[in-house]
Amino acid sequence: MAATLHDVAQVAGVSFKTVSNVINHHPNVRPSTRERVEQAIAQLGYRPNLTARSLRSGQTGAITLAVPQLRLPYFAELADAVLTAASARGLVVLIEQTSGERDVELEVLRSPRLRMSDGLIFSPLGLGEEDAALVKAEVPMVLLGERIFSSSSDHVTMQNIEGARAATEHLLDIGRRRIAVVGAHEGEVIGSAAFRLQGYQEALAARGMEYDDALVAYVGTWHRADGAEAMHRLLDSGVEFDAVFGLNDTLAQGAMRVLQEAGLRIPGDVAVIGFDDLEETRYSIPTLSSVNPGREEIAETAIRVLMERIKGTANPEPRELVTQFKVMARESTEPALNA
Repeated sequence: MAATLHDVAQVAGVSFKTVSNVINHHPNVRPSTRERVEQAIAQLGYRPNLTARSLRSGQTGAITLAVPQLRLPYFAELADAVLTAASARGLVVLIEQTSGERDVELEVLRSPRLRMSDGLIFSPLGLGEEDAALVKAEVPMVLLGERIFSSSSDHVTMQNIEGARAATEHLLDIGRRRIAVVGAHEGEVIGSAAFRLQGYQEALAARGMEYDDALVAYVGTWHRADGAEAMHRLLDSGVEFDAVFGLNDTLAQGAMRVLQEAGLRIPGDVAVIGFDDLEETRYSIPTLSSVNPGREEIAETAIRVLMERIKGTANPEPRELVTQFKVMARESTEPALNA
């Protein structure tokens, strides 16, 4: 038969209530007692009855994460970070994939499936500022990304403008003066592409350099194939450049492949930097410089503020929380390799 809370209590030599407090992450439990209970749980193979817990507490112990595409490595790594942060709090994560389509994102917000969870972490891509009034759910919600700033929900975002400015400054600091951009979105005003392009423009302006739209390669999506196709267009255009800023790492990797196929040395002829600091950037040849936007911090912060909303301990006013970033300089921008 499956182990019960009473079995765990008996093995650990504590009360039923103490075991319950440990399982529900109650802070007022001595570390030595918590360790003893956790050892008993592992010894007995105890698994909580989520259905019974839901009936007692009115909560499921699950949250939903809605992202555009797990095929995009950034969202796969973000989902992994959310799963890790949630697991540390004893939470189950249900994942919805929207493909970044407005209708699908609205369906997620209205879906009866949300009732299977206590809250929603939502990264919209198809919905925009004009849809702010529609961005409501039956459960507490935390928004990720840059698409909607006037929602009544908490919002966790990264420093896109500042991070892109720092990436561009890094290229300028190593002596590059003709910096191409791969990944801009035609006509976009609010979104990661628009903000990162703005950061690039601000870095040039601060150094007294003119912005040249001929150096900007526009794309539809942010996959490796888009970066490769954009780089083909830049090379075919004949525009001169000595550096490339990929607005995400997958674009930068696609661009790097085409540059190398064209016989150009990285970073000797063209330095390359991306954005997102994906794990795979450490294993490309050369390793890819990138901007770490604080993905783990985004996940931890989103889980923390969502739990505050679920428990009713947060201030009623929606919060905007911004994570820290760091430029990760690697071989693709290494000055010593320029010769």
